[in-house]
Amino acid sequence: MSNRFDTTKVGAETVFAERINGWAAMMGFWAVVGAYLTTGQIIPGLI
Repeated sequence: MSNRFDTTKVGAETVFAERINGWAAMMGFWAVVGAYLTTGQIIPGLI
């Protein structure tokens, strides 16, 4: 029986997608931190 969660065979497109996803998450985090530091609000104008 094969392991369906085997992570040894990962395609190049999957690695690229995960890298872009991680980059976007980091940019979003720093955008929230910057907005909070400059305005005191997490979503300026709404909260």
